[in-house]
Amino acid sequence: MYRSGAATTNRGGLPTDSGDSVVTLDQVPCWSDSDFRYSYANEDSVLQNLHFPDPLTAASQGENSGNGMVSKFPMDREVNSKVYLWRGNPWNLEVDAVVNSTNENLDEAHSSPGLHAAAGPNLAEECATLGGCRTGMAKVTNAYDLPARRVIHTVGPKYAVKYHTAAENALSHCYRSCLELLIDNRLHSIAMSCIYTEAKNYPREPAAHVAIRTVRRFLEKQKDKIHAVVFCTTTSSDTEIYKRLLPLYFPRDKLEEEIAVSKLPADVGDENGETVIDERKIRIQPLPNLKTTASRPPQTSTDLAVSNISLAGRDSSYLESYLDPAFMSLIKDPDQRRREQWEKSAQARKGWNFAKMLGYGDIGSPPLSAAEEYSLHSRYLAKANSLNLSDIAEMKIVYRGGVDSEGRPVMVVVGAHFLLRCLDLERFVLYIVKEFEPLIQKPYTIVYFHSAASLQMQPDLGWMKRLEQILGRKHRRNLHAIYILHPTFGLKSVIFGLQMLVDDEVWKKVVYVDRLLQLFKYVPREQLTIPDFVFQNRDCRHDLEVNGGKGVIVDPRTKYVYQRP
Repeated sequence: MYRSGAATTNRGGLPTDSGDSVVTLDQVPCWSDSDFRYSYANEDSVLQNLHFPDPLTAASQGENSGNGMVSKFPMDREVNSKVYLWRGNPWNLEVDAVVNSTNENLDEAHSSPGLHAAAGPNLAEECATLGGCRTGMAKVTNAYDLPARRVIHTVGPKYAVKYHTAAENALSHCYRSCLELLIDNRLHSIAMSCIYTEAKNYPREPAAHVAIRTVRRFLEKQKDKIHAVVFCTTTSSDTEIYKRLLPLYFPRDKLEEEIAVSKLPADVGDENGETVIDERKIRIQPLPNLKTTASRPPQTSTDLAVSNISLAGRDSSYLESYLDPAFMSLIKDPDQRRREQWEKSAQARKGWNFAKMLGYGDIGSPPLSAAEEYSLHSRYLAKANSLNLSDIAEMKIVYRGGVDSEGRPVMVVVGAHFLLRCLDLERFVLYIVKEFEPLIQKPYTIVYFHSAASLQMQPDLGWMKRLEQILGRKHRRNLHAIYILHPTFGLKSVIFGLQMLVDDEVWKKVVYVDRLLQLFKYVPREQLTIPDFVFQNRDCRHDLEVNGGKGVIVDPRTKYVYQRP
């Protein structure tokens, strides 16, 4: 689907291993001509699992994914023919304009790496005369030594969870400003790098959603004036994200369009791609006495001059004939909807007060929608990526293992290391979100060592429910099994409570394992790093002495357990 900027090829003009050669636009595969098809098999598309929607794909405004739904981004071959995906530096492309992600001062040090060096010193000199640039805006300069004709400089926003919506809209305005400048300067093709940067802490995948949907909406309106938009990526992670998201906003056939209905986020923005906030919409209530005048025939004096109409002496219902009823209607007042949510939450908490009295925590909060879970997960992930959580990692409560017997990645949890009195639970949740994020994209397995964990205080069911909501539905869907070694009666009681009161979908996947050798049938020994105290467990010693005394051998140095020859 994309052409790598570092790869050699037989076609003339393409980059060599140094990546310095000029690449013309006709040498980059067009998105509509690409034969690449991203596989959503591991993401359980709507065609496979209608009853477990993806949190990234929840339909908004009462729409449910399924056949017959109208896509918000229908297939458009003309629009698709103008989109390209390129793996490499945008300034190697021979296009009309390239985008430079920079800061408010247009400094060379904060610009896209390598662009100023390729363009020559004159570019920095011209940038110094522009007087800076505000966040979300763009300015244009000559390209000098670049193959392009112009460089469009834009300033991406800094990301903070608290100002998530503002950052999204500012980023959307960056892409739209670049495209507007392209048209204003009578240019027709543009190479756009990823405007978001690591230094500004913008999460990569949400930013890609904003970028692609903004370009799509702009092309729908200005496709006659723009010939080519090239999305340029320089890392494998960004490339994979664009390969996965482009079919959602630029579907090339009906199958991709149907999948996009279920895979698109709940909020795909307005007609410009900006985030829609219901609370900031203008709300217009029905006019007074509307019912009493419903049968009144329309006024015929619409041709009178404004000066001859005295509204002061008329009933306000006179305006009925001049207003569009659809404009006055509102699906639901956001304030009323929020109040209903609060009342529902308060009623649920009141009904579960006895659970708090029993020490189970707050398990009465209402379930979150798919869109709410996705937003919650995104905020926690963004915050986790911005913090140094090495102190939590050193506690070895949660860490990556190898793979299970069927090749699924394994996450290891050690209950005895969970020192509740010494642990900041909020930072621990952030660490869990960060560590689990790479795994939950595909099927995975959890191994929980409960050995000696009964000596430590454990979190309540309310905390566990909140953690499930933060991890989201993708975690619940892709979790294959939870193997619990050395379970106790108390733990089994807690698991039963989790199944009944928190989340039956996840906790019904628990598999109790009493012996190490039984665990090794599911997860090979060499794929696990097992703490020493696990081997000192009474059941483990019994397993080795009675069942394995003659059949297994334990290496005293590595603690490796293997069958006696």
